[in-house]
Amino acid sequence: MKQIHILKVTLVAWALIMTSTLSLAAADKDTIILASTTSTQNSGLFDHILPKFEEASGTKVNVVAVGTGAALKLARNGDADVLMVHHKKSEEQFVTDGYGVERFDLMHNDFVIIGPESDEANLSQMKSVTDALKAIVLSNKIFVSRGDDSGTHKREIELWQLANIAEDQKNTKWYREAGAGMGATLNVAIGMNAYTLTDRATWVSFKNKQSHKILFEGDPNLFNQYGIILVNPEKFPHIKAQAGQKFIDWMLSKQGQKAIASYKLEGQQLFTPDAISGDLSN
Repeated sequence: MKQIHILKVTLVAWALIMTSTLSLAAADKDTIILASTTSTQNSGLFDHILPKFEEASGTKVNVVAVGTGAALKLARNGDADVLMVHHKKSEEQFVTDGYGVERFDLMHNDFVIIGPESDEANLSQMKSVTDALKAIVLSNKIFVSRGDDSGTHKREIELWQLANIAEDQKNTKWYREAGAGMGATLNVAIGMNAYTLTDRATWVSFKNKQSHKILFEGDPNLFNQYGIILVNPEKFPHIKAQAGQKFIDWMLSKQGQKAIASYKLEGQQLFTPDAISGDLSN
């Protein structure tokens, strides 16, 4: 009888272990990893839209928020299921190289140049972003770069090239690299009474503006496009392709695009959806 009792206890314990293991496996199956940017995270967008997706789908999204360059590396290593970043050229190369299935335009906003209210480089008087950058160089006022291979940093480099400012013209007297995310870079720029390039969403949500403000905006070259890509399951068989595609489909659907459009701070819509045109109010 004692042996039978021990056997029953053992079987119950084993059943509990198996149930727990299966539950964990199911939970893991319903969770995806999204490699994305600090701008989408810092702006509060994910706090706004992900609960809506998770409620609609039953799939949880774990966000790894880093610069675009680091997010691409994660995805190239198969360490994410979905990629959502903002440097179209790099995204298209990611797909061409076989790491991504297909790239979709998801949403956009823009970049702005912020600086001290005194604006000694007179950026607010400039007609183009290239003129604004040249004004910083000529005035020898400090510009703080993210310097982290993020989408913002990549675009900044392209803007210097458009302004015909060569790398050897960027000296440490006025050009500083933070090697950090957008929030930290903004803190450095404010601490140094300097200029920097930022995406508008991060700036609007940033709490430590002090006397800094937007001094240049509106140039077409400051357009900031975000894309979304499923990491290729043929290259990485462990990728949760079905759940990842479900997330992408929702983000591109009217429901997802409406969620993006409805996110506002200080009365400002921070991102404009691109996948669906027309009225999203209904």
